Amino acid sequence: MNLIQKIRNWIQNSLLSVKTLNLILSPFRWIGNLVRPRERFRRTKTYAALMQMPPLKRRMIVMLFSVFVLLGLIVGFNQLKTFMFNRFMAGMGVQPATVTTIVVEKQEWQPKMTSVGNVRAFRGVDLSTEVGGLVARVPIKSGMDVNEGDLLIKLNDSADVAQLNSLKAMADLAKVINERDKAQLAIQAISKNVYDTSTADMKAKRAQVDQQTALVAKKNLKAPFSGRVGIVTINPGQYVNPGDKLLTLQTIDPIYVDFTLPQSSAGIIQAGQTIELQTDAFKDLVFLGKITAVSPKVELNTRNIQIEAQISNPEKKLLPGMFANVNINLGDRVELLTLPQTAVTYNPYGSTVFIAKKTDRLDKKGIPVMEAQQVFVTPGLTRGDQVAIVKGLEPGMTVITSGQLKLKNGTPLIINNSVLPANLPNPKPQEQ
Repeated sequence: MNLIQKIRNWIQNSLLSVKTLNLILSPFRWIGNLVRPRERFRRTKTYAALMQMPPLKRRMIVMLFSVFVLLGLIVGFNQLKTFMFNRFMAGMGVQPATVTTIVVEKQEWQPKMTSVGNVRAFRGVDLSTEVGGLVARVPIKSGMDVNEGDLLIKLNDSADVAQLNSLKAMADLAKVINERDKAQLAIQAISKNVYDTSTADMKAKRAQVDQQTALVAKKNLKAPFSGRVGIVTINPGQYVNPGDKLLTLQTIDPIYVDFTLPQSSAGIIQAGQTIELQTDAFKDLVFLGKITAVSPKVELNTRNIQIEAQISNPEKKLLPGMFANVNINLGDRVELLTLPQTAVTYNPYGSTVFIAKKTDRLDKKGIPVMEAQQVFVTPGLTRGDQVAIVKGLEPGMTVITSGQLKLKNGTPLIINNSVLPANLPNPKPQEQ
């Protein structure tokens, strides 16, 4: 016995009228009809017509109807989901983004170009001898400063000196004979041919003396210019061959630095401009110098211009072969608006920054809400972590320096400057 029959019997036993009974049972009948759709469908004309069809056709119609119902449910579900999501997002509004900011100010700026170069000696040479022999004496020490003409290495020249003395004696004798023949020629005691022969013999003997003198001089290696001697590894008694590298001699005060710049700088680089040089060996020292020469040609492979500058090096701290960072000053100091390079977004259609702009809306604390606004700028020179802004900003504007990737025009902002991006004109690596 179903629920409705039980309720009917209970009501009848309660001595209720039929009209009251039907009124009470009508909601339950409506619910029963809803929970029994299959029985209701069997009492329709559609079901009767469907049952009169062939079984195969009936199955196809049922299958197609089921597919359409399923598709309708899927589409309806997606539409409902989209509607609910849009309604939810519309109720939430645009979420604020956390960013860092900086107030744009003018800073003193020295226009300059940077490059890397190699330090080169003012004069430098690896010395060797033209002749071989045993080393007799080494009067210098490693790292010693010498003057032009100072003796560096002396080879054994005793046999050459003895030969020189012999040739000098023969030259003196030839001179005496030539003077005697000249006197005899004056009184017609000898012929002119005899006098000419003695004169030629005297000159030949003098030439032999000069030749031997030069050979003796080659046994003494002297400094061709003033400078500092390198590491000396030659010892007395050692035999050296002609052309062997014996030691190095370098003039390092003043000293040169060679560097290159792109061909686009040909119009602004010229001799006499001031440069600043720094090396890894002396990070806290800045060496000043001037450009002495600019190459008259551009290298075909690199399209760069070779430049030479001279640096004063009285303390001899700069050494040939050092790697150096070169800054070339390009005129007087100017005042420019500067930003951290992280604040600028470079795009094919132009460079942009986001500024923080106050609105008329107030937050829960009564503070005006800040919104992001994108503006186009024209960046200029760079130095360290900074970039100069030539056009697009005014002093006093608040510019967003980090967090721009999640911004668009009108995005509410939460400013948190507890951690700021680097903004140093001359950054230095941190020591571990």
